[in-house]
Parts: sequence; C-alpha cells; structure tokens
Amino acid sequence: MCTENYDPCYPDQPVVDRYLPVWAKLPAFAAKPAFIWADDDATSSRTALTYSQLDSAVERMARNLLGTLRRGDAVLVLASPGLRLVKLLFACQRAGLTAVPVIPPDPARFGPAHAHLLRAVSQTRPSAAVADARYIDALAAMLRSLRWLAVGELERERGSGGPRSAAGYVGCGADDVYLIQYTSGTTGVPKPVVVTAGSAAHNVRAARKAYDLCPGSVVVSWLPQYHDCGLMFLLLTVVAGATCVLAAPGAFVWRPRLWLELVTEFRATCTPVPSFALPLVLRRGRSAPGRSLELGSLRNLILINEPIYKSCVDEFVQAFGRDGLRATSISPSYGLAENCTFVSTAWRGGCSDDLPSYMRLLPSARLSPPPPSSGNVWPEIEIAVVDEETGEPVEDGVEGEVWVSSPSNASGYLGHPSASLEVFCARVPGRAGACFVRTGDRGVVKGADRYLYVVGRSADVIALDAGGGQRRVHAHYVETAAFGSAPDRLRGGCVAAFTTSSTPRSLSQTDVAVVAELQKGGGGDHRGLCDRIREAVLREEGVRVGLVVLVDGGQMPKTTSGKLRRGAAREMLLAGKLRVVFQARYDDGDGSVAGVRGNEGEDMAEASAAGWLAGEGGETDMSTAFGSASRRLRLQSFL
Repeated sequence: MCTENYDPCYPDQPVVDRYLPVWAKLPAFAAKPAFIWADDDATSSRTALTYSQLDSAVERMARNLLGTLRRGDAVLVLASPGLRLVKLLFACQRAGLTAVPVIPPDPARFGPAHAHLLRAVSQTRPSAAVADARYIDALAAMLRSLRWLAVGELERERGSGGPRSAAGYVGCGADDVYLIQYTSGTTGVPKPVVVTAGSAAHNVRAARKAYDLCPGSVVVSWLPQYHDCGLMFLLLTVVAGATCVLAAPGAFVWRPRLWLELVTEFRATCTPVPSFALPLVLRRGRSAPGRSLELGSLRNLILINEPIYKSCVDEFVQAFGRDGLRATSISPSYGLAENCTFVSTAWRGGCSDDLPSYMRLLPSARLSPPPPSSGNVWPEIEIAVVDEETGEPVEDGVEGEVWVSSPSNASGYLGHPSASLEVFCARVPGRAGACFVRTGDRGVVKGADRYLYVVGRSADVIALDAGGGQRRVHAHYVETAAFGSAPDRLRGGCVAAFTTSSTPRSLSQTDVAVVAELQKGGGGDHRGLCDRIREAVLREEGVRVGLVVLVDGGQMPKTTSGKLRRGAAREMLLAGKLRVVFQARYDDGDGSVAGVRGNEGEDMAEASAAGWLAGEGGETDMSTAFGSASRRLRLQSFL
C-alpha cells in the first residue's frame, strides 16, 4: 500500500504540524473550521477553530513554551479535553518538545489514576507539566519538584520571535521523539511507547488513504484526546485538511445519543467509536423527543476495540437503517499503540457486499497475497500471522499471533530495552531486514479475500485440559455466553472470565472464574442467576465454570480504550478487593459447593462506560477528569 499523497492537492510533509501553515495560507482553508468543540448543555454551544486561528495559536504557544523550556524536553500534558488541548498538542510538536499526555486524575480521591500520573513522572522525567490552572492548584502540592505551566498563560501574546525566527522549521524533525504514548494496560502495567514525529505522520497518512478522507470530510469524535485513536484523529484531521467536531467523552457517557445527533447536525462522513458504543446506544439512545436523525452522510463508521461481534453490528445497522445508516459504512479496524495507532481496516470503499464473519466476528483487515519471488514489493504496513514460538508464518485458516511491520512502528518502550528488543525487533524467516512488532493479539486469515480476524489476546486465552490434550478458549466467548444468560440483570462489557492459579484451597487451578457486575438495583435470585451463567457457558462454549461472582457496578477494571483488564480483575478477586454481592462455587459435578452472600443491596451508580473513560473501572471521578465544572477539586481530602 502506497501512503504517499494520491491527489496533487495534498502537500506531503515529514511531520504533521507542518501541514498547518500550508493550510493556513490557502484562501480556501484559512477560514475553514479545523476543529469544532460541541458542548452538550442547555444552549448546545459550538466553538470553531479555523485553520488560520489554529496555526497562529500553535505558533504563539510554541513560542511561549520555548521561553521556559528547551527543544527536546519532555512535557507532561494534563489539560482538560477541548480546543486548548488540541492547540497544546500541536504546539509541543512545533516547539520540538516531547509530549506526555495523561488524563488529569481526580484530586478528591487518590486512586489508580494518581498512580499512573506518578508512573509517568517517574518514567519520562518531564521538565515541566502543562495543565489548567485548577489542576495546578490541586496537584502541585503532590508534585512539588515539577515545574508547572498554566495552559491559559501559554495562549497569551508575549512579544515577537519564536520557533520560526531561525532559518526554516525548527520544530520536531521526522526522527525526533514527539510523543510518549502509554499502552492501554490490558494485560499488565501500561508501558510508555516512544513515537517519533515521522512515524506519526506516516501512520495518519496511511489511515487517511485507507478511509479515503479528504478536505471535504467531516469527522465526529468524542474519544479521549490523550492517546490512541482520539489523539491520532486530531493529527489525521490536519493531514487531510478536514474538519473534526469534538465532544467531551463524559458527554457521550451521560447521553449516548449525542454522538448520532452530532453526526446529523454536521453531516459527518467519518466517526470512530469503540465497539461497546453500539450496544450502549441501542440501550440508551434509540430515540429522543423532537430530535430526528439523519445518518446517510456517513461513509466510515470506524469500529475499534476487537473483538467485533457481527450480531451487535447487524442489530445497530437494523435499528438505525431507517435513519439512513448504511451497512457499507461499517469500518471494522485494528490498531495498537506500538504502531502509533492505526494498522488496518476491513472497509472496502462502499462495496455493497456484506463483510463475512468467522467465529461470529467481523474482520479487521484484508491482507494482500504475499508477493512472488519475482520481486513485487511488500506492502508498507505488512501484517503477518505467525507461530509465536518459531516466528514462522502459519497457513491461512490457522490461528497465530499477529505481527506488524511498518514505518509507523514506534521506536520501543521508554526505559525498557529488553522488552523493546523482544516486542519491536521480531523477525520473520524470509523477510530479511524487516522488523516486526509482536502485538500479543491472536488472529486468523480466512477466505479468498484473505480477511484478518483478530480473535483475542494471547494473555487472555483460557487453556483447559481436554482428553489428555489442551483446549484453548478465548475469554470473550465465555463472557459473551455469561452475559447472554441474563442481559436484563448484568452489565454489558462488565463480565470477566479467567482461569485461576495460586488460588485459595477452594479453587482448582483448572477452574474458570466468571465475575459479573450487576445492573443498578440488581436484586433477585442471585443463586439462580449464578446457575444460569454457569449453564449458559457450558451449553454454548463447552466450558465448565468453577466459580461465579456477582459484584456491585463500577468495579470491573478497564483500560482507557474500553478493554477489560482480566488479569487485574483476577488479582482484585483473589485479594478480596471486590465488593461481592454473591458468589457460588461449583464442584466437578452439577451441584454448588457453597453460596456466600456479600454486600447485597449496596449500589454504585458509576456507569461501565465511565469506567472505560477513566481507565480504572470507575474509580476516577468523570466530571473532574473531563473538565466539567459541576464538582470542585478538593485537594485536602487525599493529602
């Protein structure tokens, strides 16, 4: 796949920030909105930032940053989501700084978000932290040795000169580190990924071509702007010369229909969402008095967060097909922080044929056939499915680990040389000189069109004894069967399955445990519910569950990209840190060994999607973390 500009109107640039002055000088773009911030309040206010305004603001902020810092310094970015954060992220690149974006933690309650902040400070050793003034007042006492800069002060004009005063562009070069992006932490502690400005530019150019974006494209995104898809769509917007409508993640959580209303209002052509957004909208956003939808403008409804179940997508398309949503707009996609973000999509440019499914999942890519020995070039973003033990490519139809080789590959994990060597420098026999990133994801290529299906994570595979051999089951299938047994009582996306080892005497090492969050006010026959969960998993997946645990809502640990942290859930269970409402243990037969009641009747109103946005299963206060003024910051409560 060639990612060079396929239209002469697109000016190729080595780093994304250098597109801004190009657009700002063109009459057709100078007054065009680059970003629009949409508040979901009583007035439904909209604030636009044109390409000319964005370029000027970025220049001013970069100049002010360099008045305090030196080119190459790392900067902790703690600003609230919004247009200020957009300007700040581009200003760091223009100033030649390394941005370390982190979600601002809630100072009213010390929790995992604070631990991540301290981890980022320890690992990246920033020269300064840039934040809203209210965060500085709250957090400076905790990090006294750190220099604090207020975002509002950086926006002020402070005289002449600046990054362009020297000859040529003096911001980030293509090989300069522009971003430290943390992994989601699905299977372990989040790792700091080193991203160069050139890798990021290549990545969004590849995504622009894959989704066929252009200056006429309009993007709607409520994803967190700190990392992953939310951050990369800021860069993608500028590279395409498009317009991006942004909303606060918390606004979507509280009112999921807002997402589709913004698509309607701005006639959006592209919108990226995590796959859990579809069932959430189906449950809470199907209709609203006096607000009709028109979704016919969408060419790309980009779904991230594998696995992507076909049945859920079909239900969504059927529900909103009357509002103009076309099945051809569905764009299942695949990405990871170690490749900047974007890797691939199965979208086929509006092809009317339905995407095929495999094991109830939609594909995330369509692979090209391997080039013959005659000398055809390999694709720029090359995906291989290999035997993880030998590195040898497996045949189509055989499951293996997904490896990716691309100019978008990040440089490694900051401060983790051995892990960087293992993950970023994998070799495939017959591909001399090509370094592959080991994703830890398992996939299979099927069909004449060579669709790639990402079927799960290697670390989340449940290995079971089966007639003297070993059977491998992906945890999400067990979780889906468990949830399907009682969708009216359990919380979607909040059921975790895992095996146990080094457990209390009551649990065998081969047992499968299922932990499920109850819906708000989830009373009823808990013993019967546990039995239904166990029976459904055995019937649908042939897996015998040894322990079913029902817990209060808002406890399931999740990543900032919406994925269950099954390992963390297991550790919390074994350490007694889950607020158990009821649990049932089962022996090797059909009877229950014990049913133990816990904190039945207690209720936590935190939504599972709020836990996704906070990145820690609802432990971080969403109104604070995403800039709402409805709750004051209270520092003394945790000092």
